[in-house]
Amino acid sequence: MPRTRQSSRRGSSSRRSRTDRAELTFSVSLVEHHLRESGHARRLSETVPILVTAILEFLTRRLLELASNEAQRLGAQRLITPEILDLTIYNNALLSEMFQFTTISQTAPAGPRRRRRQI
Repeated sequence: MPRTRQSSRRGSSSRRSRTDRAELTFSVSLVEHHLRESGHARRLSETVPILVTAILEFLTRRLLELASNEAQRLGAQRLITPEILDLTIYNNALLSEMFQFTTISQTAPAGPRRRRRQI
């Protein structure tokens, strides 16, 4: 949903943040700050933080959508727990590969006892 900005009556310039211009929810400035502080890249173009922010936002939305579907399937219609999030990642082949070295706190580690759901 695009954000709209009320213009001022005094005729000031209508400055919009990069987040607003890119129609994103996550803060582009915050992502840029973390990219610069991490030290992985010496120089960043102006578009890199916007692209990384868009990718993070997309992955977050997709993961929450899949977790919501999983929660509804399991009967917990309104609550996405860390266990459901872990199960969602484990059951999705692409997400499972992407997060293979990530530990989700407050859950038991996904071991060989779990069976993959056929997609």
